[in-house]
Amino acid sequence: MEPEPTGTGISLDVVLRFVDLAADALAAAREEIDALNVYPVPDGDTGTNMYLTFSAAREAVHEAVRGGLDGAAGSPEADPRATALAAFTRGALLGARGNSGVILSEMLGAIARRVARSSDVERNAVVMAQALTEATEASYRAVGTPVEGTILSVARAAAEAAAEHVEQDPAARARDVFVVSAAAARAALARTPEQLAVLRDAGVVDAGGRGLCVILDAAETAVTGRRPVSMPTVLGQHAIPVRRTAPVSAIGHDAAHGGGDLEAGGPAYEVMYLLEAADDRVAALRAALAPLGDSLVVVGGEGLWNVHVHVDDVGAAIEAGIEAGRPHRIRVTHFAQQISQQLADQAAAGNAATAATGRRVVVVAAGPGLASLFEDAGAAVVRGGPGDRPSAGVMLEAISACGAREVIVLPNDGDSVRVAELAARTAEADLGLRVAVIPTQAQVQGLAAMAVHEPGRGFDHDVLEMTATARHVRHGAITIAARKALTMAGWCEPGDVLGVIAGDFAVVGHDLDDVAVGVAERLLAGGGELITLVGGAGDHALAERVGGVLAESHPHVDVVVYDGGQERYPLLMSVE
Repeated sequence: MEPEPTGTGISLDVVLRFVDLAADALAAAREEIDALNVYPVPDGDTGTNMYLTFSAAREAVHEAVRGGLDGAAGSPEADPRATALAAFTRGALLGARGNSGVILSEMLGAIARRVARSSDVERNAVVMAQALTEATEASYRAVGTPVEGTILSVARAAAEAAAEHVEQDPAARARDVFVVSAAAARAALARTPEQLAVLRDAGVVDAGGRGLCVILDAAETAVTGRRPVSMPTVLGQHAIPVRRTAPVSAIGHDAAHGGGDLEAGGPAYEVMYLLEAADDRVAALRAALAPLGDSLVVVGGEGLWNVHVHVDDVGAAIEAGIEAGRPHRIRVTHFAQQISQQLADQAAAGNAATAATGRRVVVVAAGPGLASLFEDAGAAVVRGGPGDRPSAGVMLEAISACGAREVIVLPNDGDSVRVAELAARTAEADLGLRVAVIPTQAQVQGLAAMAVHEPGRGFDHDVLEMTATARHVRHGAITIAARKALTMAGWCEPGDVLGVIAGDFAVVGHDLDDVAVGVAERLLAGGGELITLVGGAGDHALAERVGGVLAESHPHVDVVVYDGGQERYPLLMSVE
């Protein structure tokens, strides 16, 4: 075997192929993993949490790669691979859900950081073996009380196999590392029932470990093109169908008799929050949280942390965060209620008579003014936009919280369409809802679609009318170039005014008003009765000035001006 060539490094293409394969694989295995979930709490959501965590990381890395000229891509000197890996790490941290998701986010971050540090002269096999080792060490450090027979054991087995292979074979390639580490992980997963009595009693392997195997199998596929054969995940006489049906009772745990906790003496609540705190405050935070309960995991760094703990005293867990810094995105889950709700949702999914009634529209709004417009029209609003796009988990929460049996989603952003579709599929599968995503690419398309929304007509008819209206809207925008780049309209320099038409950069200029009027004139060249102008957070008078010019030049066209408050785009516009 010839030694692996140096001078190539772990390419961005390989990274992107891996994140896509792993996210899709977790989506396919999500219900199976949920059904295996008995430890640390049998709440049937490990697969969902790992899937949503990885999906958030995937969307973040793709957004970083797409970049564009709105500042997301950074300076021209930035290394695209480093930028993508940093976004992947942050996306996983911000999108982490549940105990398994938080641990997974730390593993992914450690791997991404090691790959980002790699040089062209390092062998890829060595880099990946070290990355797996660093991921395992980071996950053990993050967990308050590590328990064997869990995702930690599976990760350690994979890392040890990779390190041993590289040490024994100086000519080892990265593909060899992934093959042996994925195989070692599957073997370790099979041993988890021997290490953890609750798994043995339930007749299943560890759910988090199974999720990690799915990810490592995807990594093997990314570099070899082969799909490893999956192992059985339920044991002997317990070989039940692994699908999302009453996950607790299916594996021998009765949530109805669990009382406030799901196991004798176990904490009743899961508390999670993001924490902005200096790194030197985290040790004290861990010390304060450890006596309050179990399943303590604190991950992150450089001032931003994701905190997870199971407790009875919710207030004390949050107060510990306040002592350390600024907690936000606080989530509190009562386990018994969560299980009851899951069982109720599953029953509702198979029964036409469900508590959810009516129809709602869920929209992504890029600014406070836009949010108010959508809310006035009756929509449930998710805040988001370029640089702050919502994750699949956030979208799923909005869909489930709107209280409707039928839900129409308007992502209003091309980069958020896939996230909305992931959330919609999850809501349909888990909650029995009917969800349709209209792939609106711009905020103004969402406004037009909301204008024709009619809850009283049939669902399919309503979706059809809203979709047709959104598609027929000609839309444009004005933004400012953040870096030098070649656009369809020629080269631009930082600070240039860019005119966008249907998502493409069509005008490069220096004067905000001139470019804005030019874009509006192009949109009106195809005819139209109404032009809508939505001002951004910067020049509040820009929309009014452009509207005044158009009112004079096109007296037969109605001009409507709104204050949208969106960032990065001083003006949005549409013609109907």
